[in-house]
Amino acid sequence: MKSFSLFILLLLFSFTASAHEVRPAYFSITQITDSTYQVVWKLPAMGDAIPKIYLNLPDRWKVIDEKSFLLPGNLRRTYTIQVKGLLGGNRLFFDGLEKTLIDVLVSIKMLDGTQYSSMIRPANPNYIIPSTPDQLSIIKTYIELGIEHILLGIDHLLFVLALLLITKGFRKLIKTITAFTIAHSITLSLATLGVLGLPVPPVEAMIALSIVFLAVELIHFYRGEIGYTVRYPWIVAFSFGLLHGFGFAGALAQVGLPQNEIPTALFFFNVGVELGQLMFITVVLGMIWSLQRIKITWPVWIKWVPPYAIGSIGAFWLIERIAGFWS
Repeated sequence: MKSFSLFILLLLFSFTASAHEVRPAYFSITQITDSTYQVVWKLPAMGDAIPKIYLNLPDRWKVIDEKSFLLPGNLRRTYTIQVKGLLGGNRLFFDGLEKTLIDVLVSIKMLDGTQYSSMIRPANPNYIIPSTPDQLSIIKTYIELGIEHILLGIDHLLFVLALLLITKGFRKLIKTITAFTIAHSITLSLATLGVLGLPVPPVEAMIALSIVFLAVELIHFYRGEIGYTVRYPWIVAFSFGLLHGFGFAGALAQVGLPQNEIPTALFFFNVGVELGQLMFITVVLGMIWSLQRIKITWPVWIKWVPPYAIGSIGAFWLIERIAGFWS
């Protein structure tokens, strides 16, 4: 019963993620001279499908140069603009954003080192550029990005779910989740700071492989075979956690970090990832606790659904991501 209920929970998360564009749009302003700025407007793309979101710049901003590039995964537009007067107080409007589920990450960099970051939600597609920087907005923005990435990253959640299913005992579970957290925090930090690096496509394929591996281990466990993963799940969690950290770093690289606030943004993105992971684990354990008090007799075959479903999804992603190497 527990496994079946967890699988239903997994499906709910899957449907939620499929209805939401995980990657935010990105808008940045970089000051070049006292009155000249470079603007980058990047929209997430699915093949040739581009969200119908249009950037409305203030009337006082004069566009000197404009370029557009359709790149793998995004549409990128760059502008060189002249601004009369101060940048602060100007209003940006993202027309059509309210009809989507896409967020916009705003980043502004001034010549004197001043930096602004904020997250624009579809419910309010307006942004008034502040006159003074607000570090609290950077903290809030990157915590939210971390939470969204883990809760909408179904591959990471599948791995955590499989760990929860195969790990028996509360103390062992704490050790396992802690090992996974420490491992992906290490590689997330090192990759983001440029100390280590791995190409994104192979990392994504290996993350899918980690899911398949745990699904196979879970099937063996249900057959009564006590393997290495069941005995020492924290070692497996740490090993694959290092790999998942590179995946988190790849997602963070897509939206970027404020150059003057890299340690702060990186730290709070990681905090957001951990908070999102704890939310997921709390919900799963809460369902287990609740369902243990409901006496329902499920067919014997039900327990095999989650490991085979998790393994099938992981195998599909593995094939798809390997095929993507040559596309």
